Amino acid sequence: MINNLNSVSTTAPGVLATNKVIKNTYMLLSMTVLFSALTAYISTSINLVMPFWMILGGYFGLLYLTHATANSAMGLVSVFAFTGFLGLTLGPILNSVIQGYSNGSEIVAASLASTGAIFFALSGYAMTSRKDFSYLGGFLFVGMMVALLASIAGMFFNVPAMEIAISAAVVLLMGGYILFETSQLINGGQRNYILATISLYVTLFNLFINLLRIFSAFSGRRD
Repeated sequence: MINNLNSVSTTAPGVLATNKVIKNTYMLLSMTVLFSALTAYISTSINLVMPFWMILGGYFGLLYLTHATANSAMGLVSVFAFTGFLGLTLGPILNSVIQGYSNGSEIVAASLASTGAIFFALSGYAMTSRKDFSYLGGFLFVGMMVALLASIAGMFFNVPAMEIAISAAVVLLMGGYILFETSQLINGGQRNYILATISLYVTLFNLFINLLRIFSAFSGRRD
């Protein structure tokens, strides 16, 4: 009996801390997704176009800033700057779909709905089952490296079927990352809710972009 009481008293603070990280992560994630949607809307409305070097520099610069300030109040400013910037980069992509297909708005809506459905289904499964998906880490890293190299190769060969296959692979990998990252939260592998938010946001961003490509390829109707 004494041992059981000791066990409860030592594990309770850890459980409370984990629950707090989970709560803060999902609250911040929801706010950054909404903020990103707002900046994406602005970018789409004004037909904003940014050169590739600016997108690349902004992405890695703000990502570094977020990681560097993750343990301070400045981290909240950084995470909104990062996600807001990525929302701005969505403008040209969304416009190319909306303006390039007669059913472009439906494609965007379907991609958003599918992204949400996949996220809630997989994160809900990880939450309820409480399984440890940390073993996926190495496989997911290798998979993303292969997908990255294939994407670079695709720039030179311009094969539509290859692009769709890469997008499908990335969608599967992002599903794995949702399980992995949620598992990290549940099992105490991630204690910083700002870093957890960034990881989940980037996963959702990549999931949405690649679903958009797949839906455009299979259900898009050119004007």
